[in-house]
Amino acid sequence: MSARNRWLMIAVGLGILLNPLNSSMISVALAKLQTEYQLDYTGVSWIIFSFYIASAIAQPVMGRASDLFGRRKIFLSGLVVAFIASLLAPLSPSFGWLIVFRIVQSIGTSMMVAVGMAIVRIYITDKQAAALSMLSIFLSGAAAIGPFIGGVLIHWWDWPAIFFVNIPFAVASFLLAWKTIPKEQPHPSHTSSLSIRNWLNLIDASGIMLFTVGLVALLVGLMSLDSSGQISISYCMVGIVGLVVLGAFVRHELKADSPFIPLRTFAQYPAMTWVNIQFLLVNILFYSLFFGLPSYLQIVRHVSEFHTGILMLSLGLCSLVASPVAGRWIDKSGPRPALFLSAILMVLGSVWIVTLNESSPVISVSLALTAFGISNGLNSVGMQTALFNSSPKEMIGVASGLFNTSRYLGTIISSLLTGVIMGGEFSFAGFRLLGIILTVIALTLVFMSWRRVQSVQLQESKV
Repeated sequence: MSARNRWLMIAVGLGILLNPLNSSMISVALAKLQTEYQLDYTGVSWIIFSFYIASAIAQPVMGRASDLFGRRKIFLSGLVVAFIASLLAPLSPSFGWLIVFRIVQSIGTSMMVAVGMAIVRIYITDKQAAALSMLSIFLSGAAAIGPFIGGVLIHWWDWPAIFFVNIPFAVASFLLAWKTIPKEQPHPSHTSSLSIRNWLNLIDASGIMLFTVGLVALLVGLMSLDSSGQISISYCMVGIVGLVVLGAFVRHELKADSPFIPLRTFAQYPAMTWVNIQFLLVNILFYSLFFGLPSYLQIVRHVSEFHTGILMLSLGLCSLVASPVAGRWIDKSGPRPALFLSAILMVLGSVWIVTLNESSPVISVSLALTAFGISNGLNSVGMQTALFNSSPKEMIGVASGLFNTSRYLGTIISSLLTGVIMGGEFSFAGFRLLGIILTVIALTLVFMSWRRVQSVQLQESKV
């Protein structure tokens, strides 16, 4: 790989890591933000919802926009947007404004993720597989060590530091990207013939609007449900409206020429559909732990942000170590054995959480984190491989988009699950109930993985 390509890799890597880094650092800041803005746990959960909803929408939209306006322009614009949002977020006069800047930050970082892989594919032709795997390390590594970085920053400089830390990354990435990403030739015939109405149809603006309004309304309605059993009629109506709008979204997507989420694909390729369902459950389980455990450590056990970050580091390190080992194993045996072992480890980790009590040694949490970390490393490679094996080559682009949608829906549902269980206040009883639910989800994954292994063995015996 030439020196210019190496610098191009660094430029893209520093940009795309901002999305997973900011999605994971916030897990250690939830308790601090609750105190800062005097919120209950349900209210502060919107700092998570907003980021993932915006990412789920922005990434496919910006991917399409890059075909029209150029990948270099989208990448550089994303860095500028992320820089401004990270600079203004700590100055927010209210939690509402912090949510606004968090959404802007999500859009900016999603612009880079949407085109980063494409830039590497187009401009790095030698050792391309190694380059793409390096970008995956930027993405998975940033998410894995995010809680540790967040814990250290909050311990020494308080919660605004988790936003300010983005600024040097954004500046360095912008300067390198400006120098190393080649300028693209404009396509005037393409852009001039595309009216605003055609552009809105191309990105399925109507579908995006229905999806956003329906999902947010449903979340508002569901978040009113808590352990107290009291249900507000007004919130219930909002939730019903959300369901109706999501129903309209499904109907619209089935008729749209260029759907935001191609729902018909699920019916056409059932094997791929099951991979996405399994991936959805994996993310519900993983991120419920990812956001719930730091709050348990800080609110229930009164562990500092710094030590919470250190404990969470065991999850990230185990994940990073397990990923290359999983890659070699999956190359020899396929993804199913690795996914089966991953599901078993998630069961063990979930059961361990249920056995914890309020006087258990805090260090014992590392056992559950180790199980989930190894499981995450196996899943990161295994699920991606299973997706490619179950998807026709001509559908890889669409399949990858649906795969990311499953990831974001899983993270959103995990935050919703934690918020509903905890209600206004994070408690040990709620955390134990969360562990029981995660155990049920993990057992479901074991069953699904075992059935897939059995079906493959049956097919091989017939052959």
